[in-house]
Amino acid sequence: MTEGTTIERLDQGYVLTQRQLIAQPLERVWAFFSAAENLEQLTPNFLSFKILTPCPIEMEVGSLIDYRISLFGVPMTWRTEITEYVPMERFADNQLKGPYGRWYHTHTFERVEGGTMMVDRVEYRVPMGGLGRLAHGLFVGRTLRKIFGYRRSAVDSIFGES
Repeated sequence: MTEGTTIERLDQGYVLTQRQLIAQPLERVWAFFSAAENLEQLTPNFLSFKILTPCPIEMEVGSLIDYRISLFGVPMTWRTEITEYVPMERFADNQLKGPYGRWYHTHTFERVEGGTMMVDRVEYRVPMGGLGRLAHGLFVGRTLRKIFGYRRSAVDSIFGES
């Protein structure tokens, strides 16, 4: 299981996968990622990301989390629902309202030699058919790589990898 970030084109959208080895015990990594309020630390400033749901947020299946972001200068709200929650293993959030035609983000954590392997897997679809595919090729894919690159660097910094 190697580290890195990929984006694959599917019939109905795309899949972004990012693998990251964190040289910390699973328990410490899980405690950080299962606290929704920590998401702001993992999001680049250019998104003007703000959690609107009062914290702390009880993470469980059915939890709703509201955010405000600015994407390409356009302010918008985003709502996700936690659809999977298996402590010390994985959780997933599904976009109910937001900028994508689909956004389903699975966060997986596995104890491995040297620490914890974290895998982000995002199944997403850009709206507007052919125009959306063009936008993906021009800037959406690049922007997601930038966002997840920032996330990778932030995780390294938070867990003392830098």
